[in-house]
Amino acid sequence: MGSFKIVGGRRLKGEVIPQGAKNEALQILCAVLLTAEPVTIHNVPDIVDVNKLIDLLRQMGVQVEPLSTGSYRFTAKDVDIEFFLKPEFKTLGGGLRGSVMVVGPSLARFGRGYIPTPGGDKIGRRRLDTHFIGFEKLGAEIKYDSKEGFFKAEAKRLKGAYMLLDEASVTGTANIVMAAVLAEGRTTIFNAACEPYLQQLCDMLVRMGAKISGIGSNLLHIDGVDSLGGTEHTLLPDMIEIGSFIGMAAMTRSAITIKNVGIQHLGVIPDVFRKLGIAVVQQGEDLHVPAQEHYTITKFIDGSNMTVSDAPWPGFTPDLLSIVLVTAIQAKGSVLVHQKMFESRLFFVDKLIEMGAQITLCDPHRALVIGNDFQSPLRAIRMTSPDIRAGVSLLIAALSAEGTSTIDNIEQIDRGYQNIDKRLRALGAQIERVG
Repeated sequence: MGSFKIVGGRRLKGEVIPQGAKNEALQILCAVLLTAEPVTIHNVPDIVDVNKLIDLLRQMGVQVEPLSTGSYRFTAKDVDIEFFLKPEFKTLGGGLRGSVMVVGPSLARFGRGYIPTPGGDKIGRRRLDTHFIGFEKLGAEIKYDSKEGFFKAEAKRLKGAYMLLDEASVTGTANIVMAAVLAEGRTTIFNAACEPYLQQLCDMLVRMGAKISGIGSNLLHIDGVDSLGGTEHTLLPDMIEIGSFIGMAAMTRSAITIKNVGIQHLGVIPDVFRKLGIAVVQQGEDLHVPAQEHYTITKFIDGSNMTVSDAPWPGFTPDLLSIVLVTAIQAKGSVLVHQKMFESRLFFVDKLIEMGAQITLCDPHRALVIGNDFQSPLRAIRMTSPDIRAGVSLLIAALSAEGTSTIDNIEQIDRGYQNIDKRLRALGAQIERVG
C-alpha cells in the first residue's frame, strides 16, 4: 500500500492541464460495446479506474489498440459474452463501480448483461435500483443472486417504453440510454440526468447513428435503431480536477493557471468557489487563480451564513463538496457544507479536525466550517485516504499544513487523479511517493 509524504507550507506556481474526465470516460468506454465497428477515443485519463475498465473490455474480447498518449481505438467485433459468467469477470467487475454500465450496451446488443455487485468509493449505499428498474421497463428480466452478489439482465429484444426515473442518476441514465438506442420503438426518459458527461455520451451515440432528442434536458426521447456504427470522440476536461486545483491554489495561497478547462461545461463550479472569496479569473479558455493572502466567505443577502450543497446538474456536483469543505478551513467566515446524496462522505473531517481545523460535524450530511483566516497553519499528521475526493481534500490540507504529513492508501487517490504527485511537483510542491 503506497503513501504520499508531503512537506507543506510551500507556495505553488505555474500552469496545469486538467486530465480527461473520469466520469465521462467510464460511460464512453462502455458504449464501445454497442457496435462492431471501431470507436476511437481521445483524452482518456491514465488513472486506475479507467485502466481497470479498459482491461475489463479487453478481457471481454474487445480489441484495444493504443494510438498515442490518451488515445485508443476500440473494436468490439468479437465479444465473448460467456466471459460474464467466468470468475475473472466477477473479480474485475466487482472492483470497479463503473463496470455496471457494461450491462446496458451488452443487454441491447447481445440480449444479456451480467454484473457482480460493483466496488468503488465507500461513501455510503449507492443504489443500483434506477438502472435495473429502467431495464425492466424496456422488457428485460432481472435476477439477483444475493449469495453470489450477482445481477443478471436478459431480454430477447428490448422494447421502447416511457419511464419516470425515481432519481436523476447519471450512471443510471447513461445505462438506460445505451440500452434504449437499440431497442424497438421509442423510449422516453423523464427526470433524466443532464450532466455535460451525459450530453457527451448522447452526442457520441448520435454520431454513431442513434436517434436521441432532448439532449441537455431532463426529458429524453430515443427512437431505437437496428445497429450503430463507429465514431471518434474526445473527452471533456475533468471538472472535478479543475475544482480541486482551484481549492488547492486558495489553500496554499498560490498562483495557478488551469488550462483549457471547457468553461461552458463547468456550470456553477467557478461561482461556488467565488462565494468562498476565491478569485477565479477567466482568461479565454483558461481559469487563473491568483495568489491571495486572504479570502472571505460571502453571506446570503439577509446576512445569514453561506450554505453550499449538492444537487443534480446544473446544481453543484457532490464530488466537489469535500474540496469546498477543506478550502473553507482557511477562509474568513463560516460555511455550512450540506452533502445530501451520500451519508458517509463527510466522515473524513476527523482528520482535518486533528490537523487543527474548526469543523463541527452536525450529522452524517452536514458540517459547519469556521474559517481560520490563516491565523494559524494546520498541523502535519499521518492520515489515510478513505475515497478519491476525500483523499485529495486531505492532500490539499497537507500541502497547506506546517511540517511533513503522510497520506496512506493513496491507491484511492490514484483511482481518480492522473500522476498527481508528478504534476504537483511541477508546480513546486514537495511531495514524494513512498512504499
